[in-house]
Amino acid sequence: MPPAKKRARSYDPARTRAAVLAQLANVRDGVRGLTPDQLALPTRLGDWTVRHLVAHIGMAVTAVHRALDLPAPPKQDVQLVEWPFATAAHSEAIADFTRGLAARHPDLDGYLADVGQSLRALLDAHPGSRLLATNAGALPLDDYLVTRAVELAVHTDDLNAAVPGLDVPHDRQALAAATRLLADALAVKAPGASTEVRVPPYAVVQCVEGPRHTRGTPPNVVETDPLTWLRLATGRVSWTVAVEEARVSASGERADIGDLLPLMS
Repeated sequence: MPPAKKRARSYDPARTRAAVLAQLANVRDGVRGLTPDQLALPTRLGDWTVRHLVAHIGMAVTAVHRALDLPAPPKQDVQLVEWPFATAAHSEAIADFTRGLAARHPDLDGYLADVGQSLRALLDAHPGSRLLATNAGALPLDDYLVTRAVELAVHTDDLNAAVPGLDVPHDRQALAAATRLLADALAVKAPGASTEVRVPPYAVVQCVEGPRHTRGTPPNVVETDPLTWLRLATGRVSWTVAVEEARVSASGERADIGDLLPLMS
């Protein structure tokens, strides 16, 4: 895991809480009318079907519940921006847990409704400073909720990609939080100031070792839209394909950041 010297940025706790609840509600609204055939469709996540994916979205949220059931750690020992680098180590266990959830919850609408209601109650009962033992390390609840916004934003895009005609909207704040955290993770993975990565309207970061840019137009610039950035950062699309399809513009000798991606899986 790349070291994080300092927290990349702060997030408004009230907005983050509202974003997580709103995006979960968006997913529930989107999947409520799916047919058995649609729930059986494949996804871009290995052998997962849409049913598995929806169950996993609920599981990503109830990670808050499971963490709050554990004793609070004595101190924070990881920074929020380090979280993306810790996800791959637990992918096999997460996949197994997801399959079990999908089998135990045939009524996905009811399952997501229960998840939303219980999450709201937990957030009302616990302060944002409460430390949680997470797969990445000990994080405050408010910080961990930012990671839930990332999970929800990324998997909403997976859901839309899997079901033709489905267009579950992204809550603006959830998408913004996901974009910013993954952009900051890139800056942690490749510290420097020779390349500027722009994901308007949500994030701009500088990264990659080399001559530092100080004035005028940066010599190395990467620019893309938020959903393409999420797909690049999580391995849903390759750098080469995104550039070839003009979903990314990259100018300058240090603008090829393909070797730094993905940041999480």
